[in-house]
Amino acid sequence: MAGTLFVVTAPSGAGKTTLVKGLLERDPKVHLSVSYTTRAPRIGEEDGREYHFVDVDRFQELRDRGEFLEWAEVHGNYYGTSKTWLQAQLDAGRDTLLEIDWQGAQQVRRVFPEAVGVFILPPSIEELDQRLRGRGTDSEAVIAHRLLAARDEMRHVGEFAYAIINDNLHVALDDLVAIIRASRLRYVNQHARYSHYFAFLEQD
Repeated sequence: MAGTLFVVTAPSGAGKTTLVKGLLERDPKVHLSVSYTTRAPRIGEEDGREYHFVDVDRFQELRDRGEFLEWAEVHGNYYGTSKTWLQAQLDAGRDTLLEIDWQGAQQVRRVFPEAVGVFILPPSIEELDQRLRGRGTDSEAVIAHRLLAARDEMRHVGEFAYAIINDNLHVALDDLVAIIRASRLRYVNQHARYSHYFAFLEQD
């Protein structure tokens, strides 16, 4: 496999989407995987760009066909990753990034154990509460549910190779970019990308 698979996970409100957007702007070699979801599009989101937006019946049809590498129900909505599309990206040598929850990350690791996992944490639960309220899009009940879920999600941080505490957005983005670049420089990845260069070392 020439491409590297990156898995980025975070509780809602930790800044994952903002950090991934910043990464994609700074490193055009990283390609974002477009997942399927049954949740409604948010303002500014487009079908096929942020997500493939489908209804529950269509999602279940794809799931039952075995199309998804991973899928999960999060906050009452379904999310899933197309394994056919993802494998094609990696085989073509494209570094690909998945934004998924910890449950999805576990499923991905079973198929791609070499995937590089990154967990993004908020500086505190109190700060997470303020960020969720600052969105102005969720009810009190939804915010309370997300905060409760965040505690459980954050307990899985030890399953990931890297942990970024998003206290300062610029620093956190630098950290994420550094992880991507360092991962590319691992020997196994360099050998896969530049096999012709390393071939002479393997000659008698």
